[in-house]
Amino acid sequence: MIRRTLPCLAALALSACAGAPQKASSASFSVPAPAPAPATAQASTPLQAPPDLAAARAAFVEDTARRFGIPAADIQSVLAKASIREPIIRAMARPAEAKPWRDYRPIFIQPGRIQGGRAFIEANRAALQRAEDTYGVPKELVTAILGVETSYGGNKGSWPVLDALYTLAFAYPRSGDPARVAYEDKREAFFRDELAQLFALGKEEGLDITTLKGSYAGAMGWGQFMPSSYRQYAVDGDGDGKRDLFNNLDDVIASVANYFARKGQWQRGGPVMERAVRDAGAADFANPGNAVTLDQSVAGLQALGYRAADPAAVLHLDGGQPVTLITLDGVDGPEYWIVYSNFKAITTYNISRLYATAVYQLSQAIAGRGVDGA
Repeated sequence: MIRRTLPCLAALALSACAGAPQKASSASFSVPAPAPAPATAQASTPLQAPPDLAAARAAFVEDTARRFGIPAADIQSVLAKASIREPIIRAMARPAEAKPWRDYRPIFIQPGRIQGGRAFIEANRAALQRAEDTYGVPKELVTAILGVETSYGGNKGSWPVLDALYTLAFAYPRSGDPARVAYEDKREAFFRDELAQLFALGKEEGLDITTLKGSYAGAMGWGQFMPSSYRQYAVDGDGDGKRDLFNNLDDVIASVANYFARKGQWQRGGPVMERAVRDAGAADFANPGNAVTLDQSVAGLQALGYRAADPAAVLHLDGGQPVTLITLDGVDGPEYWIVYSNFKAITTYNISRLYATAVYQLSQAIAGRGVDGA
């Protein structure tokens, strides 16, 4: 589960959101992949290596060996098995979060995923309840994350994680736009660090990192955790002394909840989002990008001409917590939503607002509750 982001999954966890394109601390990079990923190197055409690859790799080996106490020869031996994959680079250019909300929502809020979530809760109720009691994160939200990221474990990704991170660490796609150079440099640096974190994870957890499979962005397991998030937020949910996010659902469930509690600062029992209406003549609310900055109040939004569609919804704000407004492109036109700190918590998993909205609305559908205005 864990974006200085790139348009993901959770996201695009499998398309990109275990960690949507997002910050280095994200759990996932993105959402389910736009197309199935080839499972073998023969299924893709390697790109020509970047001209500075040898020097970049040498610097990476030296830095990773120093940071994590891994013999340089061992790192070099593993990197010799890695390949730059052209399909990974292409996939990064077409994230699901680039879709408008009206097209994105049906991918996740649909009968099969709702029923699958209810079945998952019934099969894992004890572990989900323990996690909810411990971390304060509702069982339906943890379930929705797993539904969005991997269809409840049905699609954990077939890309070699080593190849995915190696490709994005040393051949991150470049647009040629001078205005995006700094951003693209930052993204490549993010993936280069995640590749180093993968080596550290293998050392700490006793994993053969050459055999791990995941998303094209390098996210792994049921919850699509990036290596850094696996190291920082994975927990041993059943007390067996291991943190297994590939096969142990006690660990998976507890780790997703722990991520939200620690990274997202989830507020137990707090609201997530409420539908708003816009008064005639109200000016557009400028809130571009994906990052959620809670710098408004309900009263302030009302003064700007945006108020909760359900007047009783303002009761959530008795404590005066900060909010903001997001606008989504719905089937019937713009949708306005007041969002709270728990909405922002979901974006720490995948910074996409579409992802966070889909996760929350799926969680409510799984729980049999409607979302006002959805």
